Amino acid sequence: MSITSSSGTEPGPARPGGRYRIGDVTRLLGLSADTLRYYERIGLLPPVGRSPAGIRYYTERDLSRLRFIRRAQRMHFTLAEIGDLLKMREDPRHARDEVRRLTAAKLAEVEANLEEIRALRDELTLLLNLCRGAEDGCPIIDNLGEDNEA
Repeated sequence: MSITSSSGTEPGPARPGGRYRIGDVTRLLGLSADTLRYYERIGLLPPVGRSPAGIRYYTERDLSRLRFIRRAQRMHFTLAEIGDLLKMREDPRHARDEVRRLTAAKLAEVEANLEEIRALRDELTLLLNLCRGAEDGCPIIDNLGEDNEA
Protein backbone atom coordinates (compact mmCIF):
# COMPACT_ATOMS: atom_id res chain seq x y z
CA MET A 1 0.00 0.00 0.00
CA SER A 2 1.42 3.37 -0.95
CA ILE A 3 0.83 6.50 1.08
CA THR A 4 2.37 9.89 1.57
CA SER A 5 4.65 10.15 4.58
CA SER A 6 3.66 12.27 7.58
CA SER A 7 5.94 15.01 6.31
CA GLY A 8 3.90 15.00 3.11
CA THR A 9 6.99 14.94 0.96
CA GLU A 10 7.59 11.49 -0.37
CA PRO A 11 5.08 8.91 -1.50
CA GLY A 12 5.94 5.40 -0.50
CA PRO A 13 4.98 2.31 1.44
CA ALA A 14 4.26 2.19 5.13
CA ARG A 15 7.20 2.82 7.41
CA PRO A 16 9.50 -0.10 8.20
CA GLY A 17 7.63 -3.02 9.68
CA GLY A 18 4.31 -1.90 8.16
CA ARG A 19 3.94 0.90 10.69
CA TYR A 20 1.89 4.02 10.09
CA ARG A 21 1.95 7.26 12.04
CA ILE A 22 -1.30 8.79 13.22
CA GLY A 23 -1.25 11.35 10.37
CA ASP A 24 -0.84 8.55 7.84
CA VAL A 25 -3.86 6.74 9.27
CA THR A 26 -6.01 9.87 9.29
CA ARG A 27 -5.27 10.41 5.59
CA LEU A 28 -5.77 6.76 4.68
CA LEU A 29 -9.02 6.19 6.55
CA GLY A 30 -10.51 9.66 6.92
CA LEU A 31 -10.62 9.41 10.71
CA SER A 32 -9.44 12.24 12.92
CA ALA A 33 -6.50 11.86 15.27
CA ASP A 34 -8.89 12.51 18.17
CA THR A 35 -11.10 9.64 17.01
CA LEU A 36 -8.12 7.29 16.82
CA ARG A 37 -7.04 8.25 20.34
CA TYR A 38 -10.63 7.88 21.58
CA TYR A 39 -10.96 4.38 20.11
CA GLU A 40 -7.76 3.41 21.87
CA ARG A 41 -8.91 4.98 25.15
CA ILE A 42 -12.26 3.12 25.17
CA GLY A 43 -10.72 -0.17 24.07
CA LEU A 44 -12.04 -0.48 20.52
CA LEU A 45 -8.42 -0.37 19.45
CA PRO A 46 -5.83 -2.16 21.57
CA PRO A 47 -2.96 -0.07 22.90
CA VAL A 48 -1.03 1.12 19.88
CA GLY A 49 2.73 0.65 19.67
CA ARG A 50 4.85 3.68 20.33
CA SER A 51 8.33 4.80 19.48
CA PRO A 52 10.78 5.74 22.28
CA ALA A 53 9.67 9.34 21.63
CA GLY A 54 6.02 8.38 22.24
CA ILE A 55 4.91 8.55 18.60
CA ARG A 56 2.01 6.19 17.91
CA TYR A 57 2.59 3.58 15.22
CA TYR A 58 -0.31 1.67 13.72
CA THR A 59 0.04 -1.71 12.00
CA GLU A 60 -1.87 -3.25 9.11
CA ARG A 61 -3.83 -5.19 11.75
CA ASP A 62 -4.82 -1.89 13.41
CA LEU A 63 -5.92 -0.50 10.04
CA SER A 64 -8.01 -3.62 9.41
CA ARG A 65 -9.65 -3.18 12.80
CA LEU A 66 -10.34 0.50 12.10
CA ARG A 67 -11.91 -0.36 8.74
CA PHE A 68 -14.10 -2.91 10.53
CA ILE A 69 -15.18 -0.25 13.04
CA ARG A 70 -16.00 2.25 10.29
CA ARG A 71 -18.03 -0.30 8.34
CA ALA A 72 -19.95 -1.36 11.45
CA GLN A 73 -20.71 2.31 12.21
CA ARG A 74 -22.11 2.76 8.70
CA MET A 75 -24.43 -0.13 9.55
CA HIS A 76 -25.54 1.87 12.60
CA PHE A 77 -24.02 -0.40 15.22
CA THR A 78 -23.26 1.52 18.41
CA LEU A 79 -19.71 1.68 19.73
CA ALA A 80 -20.69 -0.77 22.49
CA GLU A 81 -22.09 -3.18 19.88
CA ILE A 82 -18.96 -2.73 17.79
CA GLY A 83 -16.88 -3.61 20.85
CA ASP A 84 -18.89 -6.82 21.17
CA LEU A 85 -18.49 -7.57 17.46
CA LEU A 86 -14.74 -7.03 17.71
CA LYS A 87 -14.56 -9.57 20.55
CA MET A 88 -16.63 -12.00 18.49
CA ARG A 89 -14.33 -11.38 15.53
CA GLU A 90 -11.55 -13.12 17.46
CA ASP A 91 -13.45 -16.43 17.34
CA PRO A 92 -16.28 -16.05 14.81
CA ARG A 93 -17.14 -19.76 14.68
CA HIS A 94 -18.11 -19.83 18.36
CA ALA A 95 -19.77 -16.42 18.26
CA ARG A 96 -21.91 -17.07 15.20
CA ASP A 97 -25.23 -17.27 17.08
CA GLU A 98 -24.50 -14.09 19.03
CA VAL A 99 -23.46 -12.24 15.86
CA ARG A 100 -26.68 -13.34 14.18
CA ARG A 101 -28.73 -12.20 17.19
CA LEU A 102 -27.04 -8.81 17.28
CA THR A 103 -27.40 -8.37 13.51
CA ALA A 104 -31.07 -9.43 13.59
CA ALA A 105 -31.73 -6.85 16.32
CA LYS A 106 -30.00 -4.17 14.22
CA LEU A 107 -32.07 -5.17 11.19
CA ALA A 108 -35.26 -4.86 13.27
CA GLU A 109 -34.18 -1.32 14.26
CA VAL A 110 -33.55 -0.43 10.62
CA GLU A 111 -36.95 -1.83 9.60
CA ALA A 112 -38.65 0.25 12.31
CA ASN A 113 -36.80 3.35 11.14
CA LEU A 114 -37.88 2.65 7.57
CA GLU A 115 -41.51 2.53 8.69
CA GLU A 116 -41.12 5.89 10.43
CA ILE A 117 -39.49 7.40 7.35
CA ARG A 118 -42.24 6.05 5.08
CA ALA A 119 -44.92 7.55 7.36
CA LEU A 120 -43.04 10.86 7.35
CA ARG A 121 -42.81 10.78 3.55
CA ASP A 122 -46.55 10.13 3.28
CA GLU A 123 -47.37 12.97 5.68
CA LEU A 124 -45.12 15.44 3.87
CA THR A 125 -46.59 14.40 0.51
CA LEU A 126 -50.10 14.96 1.89
CA LEU A 127 -49.15 18.40 3.21
CA LEU A 128 -47.64 19.41 -0.14
CA ASN A 129 -50.78 18.28 -1.94
CA LEU A 130 -52.97 20.21 0.51
CA CYS A 131 -50.82 23.29 0.01
CA ARG A 132 -51.20 23.14 -3.76
CA GLY A 133 -54.99 23.28 -3.45
CA ALA A 134 -55.20 25.83 -0.66
CA GLU A 135 -56.46 29.31 -1.46
CA ASP A 136 -56.19 30.73 2.08
CA GLY A 137 -53.45 30.23 4.63
CA CYS A 138 -50.87 27.50 4.54
CA PRO A 139 -51.88 23.94 5.46
CA ILE A 140 -48.25 23.07 6.17
CA ILE A 141 -47.89 25.80 8.81
CA ASP A 142 -51.37 25.05 10.18
CA ASN A 143 -50.60 21.33 10.48
CA LEU A 144 -47.26 21.89 12.19
CA GLY A 145 -49.10 23.84 14.89
CA GLU A 146 -51.45 20.94 15.66
CA ASP A 147 -50.73 18.22 18.21
CA ASN A 148 -51.02 15.04 16.13
CA GLU A 149 -49.13 12.80 18.59
CA ALA A 150 -52.26 11.46 20.29
